[in-house]
Amino acid sequence: FHRGYYIRARAVDHCVQDFLLKTQSHPRTQILSLGAGLDSLYFRLKDMGLLHHTVVYEVDFPNVACQKATLIKRMKELSALVGDTGGEGLGVITFSGEDYKLLGVDLSELSELERALGEAGLDNEIPTLFIAEVVLTYMENRRSDALIQWAAEHFSQACFLLYEQMHPEDPFGRVMQQHFSQLNSALQSLAQYPDCEAQQRRFFEKGWTECSVMDMNEFFTCCTPEDEQQRVQALEPFDEYEEWHLKCSHYFVLTASKGMEPSWTPLLSNMTVPHHDGPVRMAGSITAAVCAIHSEISGLRRYGHHSVLIKPNVILTTGGFGEEDGQHCRMRNFHVLIKHAGYWKAGCVKMENPDKRWDERLYHTVSCLSNSLALVVGGRTSPSRAGLGMLWLKFPETCNASDPDDITVELVSLQPAAEPAALRWRHSTTEVIFKGEKYLFLYGGRSAMEPVLGDWYFLHTQELSCTVIPVEGPVPESRHSHSACSWKGGVLIAGGLGVAEQPLGSVFFLRELEHGFHWQTVETHPSLIPRYSHTAHVHDGKLLLVGGVWFHSCSVPGITVIDLMTGLCLDYVINVEHLEWPLMLHNHSSVFLPDEEELLLIGGGGNCFSFGTHLNPEPVSLSLSNILTSH
Repeated sequence: FHRGYYIRARAVDHCVQDFLLKTQSHPRTQILSLGAGLDSLYFRLKDMGLLHHTVVYEVDFPNVACQKATLIKRMKELSALVGDTGGEGLGVITFSGEDYKLLGVDLSELSELERALGEAGLDNEIPTLFIAEVVLTYMENRRSDALIQWAAEHFSQACFLLYEQMHPEDPFGRVMQQHFSQLNSALQSLAQYPDCEAQQRRFFEKGWTECSVMDMNEFFTCCTPEDEQQRVQALEPFDEYEEWHLKCSHYFVLTASKGMEPSWTPLLSNMTVPHHDGPVRMAGSITAAVCAIHSEISGLRRYGHHSVLIKPNVILTTGGFGEEDGQHCRMRNFHVLIKHAGYWKAGCVKMENPDKRWDERLYHTVSCLSNSLALVVGGRTSPSRAGLGMLWLKFPETCNASDPDDITVELVSLQPAAEPAALRWRHSTTEVIFKGEKYLFLYGGRSAMEPVLGDWYFLHTQELSCTVIPVEGPVPESRHSHSACSWKGGVLIAGGLGVAEQPLGSVFFLRELEHGFHWQTVETHPSLIPRYSHTAHVHDGKLLLVGGVWFHSCSVPGITVIDLMTGLCLDYVINVEHLEWPLMLHNHSSVFLPDEEELLLIGGGGNCFSFGTHLNPEPVSLSLSNILTSH
């Protein structure tokens, strides 16, 4: 929430102050804020001494304008900034100061708006900045289009600043639309103007000669100074990267102008960052199907969890945050999925030692070391408490593989010598082999002290102690929320979120040599689109990347297949037409069943800004046989 509203205010302030700077040589300028609500923009600009020759006009519904006028009159600090208020309360002008006019008018009534602004003194011959901050989208398109065109036609030197939602049809966008519909405030512009390109065309068609637009991920990266980015990122404990980036990919800032000399281009940046324009070329599609599961439990509605195949057709899911007993909470219970006679059954796992409680961790890893033993490494309860270390999970070597209720797990606490290495989350632990011995390769992640880690440890699986093994080659960038898969005795690392909270598109192979390991870059063509919060599997010489978050806001990641022999990288969209709910593929887990070439997606989702929490309600099955044979 904090970052989401910060970036909105930052974008508006950036563009407004750029307008004031570029027009400071003019004797008079004006700002017209449409649907201003209770915005404090005028008072902030006045207090900063930036309104030497600028009059600010604000327009909103009469009841809103009257409420704001009353608030200003009650507060001495605000009244003092406004100055002379001799014209207050006259007709539609609810408040009037020396350089501040507050009008109560319905924006959709254009003739009434034009008359009221003329009465208030708006001058159509001087540089004018129009601000519409999440306003026009609530109006009928014909009325908002008319307002955009009127501003271009009636003002000789005009600038327009627009901040709104976009991308209504992807999973986050569907949750966003549903939220506003439930409030009886449907977003009316989205069907006709769903993305940046459509909005840009809209302004050109309505008479504006210059127009720039970018989503808020691009704005934060390109138009926010690096020291300001670092200040914001260090303000408070933070771990909601997926929600932050998805929110930013569903809002845009647009600036348009006409008749301005020099041109008004506040969204131009000198920074060079990787940016993917245009649609992602998809090699095909994969149809998603809801798994036929015999269960009424809700425990698989979660995110930040971990799922692992502990026996053939038996999947154990631990931790995360989700829905349990009708409440949203950190998950206390373990859940199991068992495939029997072609159907999946779900159940809640019985604990062998009920007095030993699971510590409700998120973003941990679980590595199965035998058919009766798994190791939990790291995780957190909150971004400021991550010292959770390691746990053994013990389960019977034999069990009824058709009955979820027959699965039991025993928790055993550990204090191994390697414990300090485990005080992290969003990391990976992957089995590697060196000189015939098995090790867990613990890599990356983040900690309460370090927002991103690039170190690694080799944990001997028998002693759980750190072993020093030489590693050569180009060291990968520090990262968390990446994927890691065992392959040929080594490990494949793909994607992740790097320093400055930027997604990574690199793939590395840690390869076993006679005397140690060697980092080797895996070149892909076309280049892998940077992403994080995905899952991954290796099958028959192919690396499968599943879901995740990327900055390419035109689409969401589906399945990417990388041929590890040739480097060929193909993206496949997931066809969700048979699902009745949005499929959010971040913070999920996935398990690949190689014999059936079936991919099971478990959980995923999270908080969708102020629009509510969405958790994928059921596991989803993807058959990958078509793309694996055709790749």
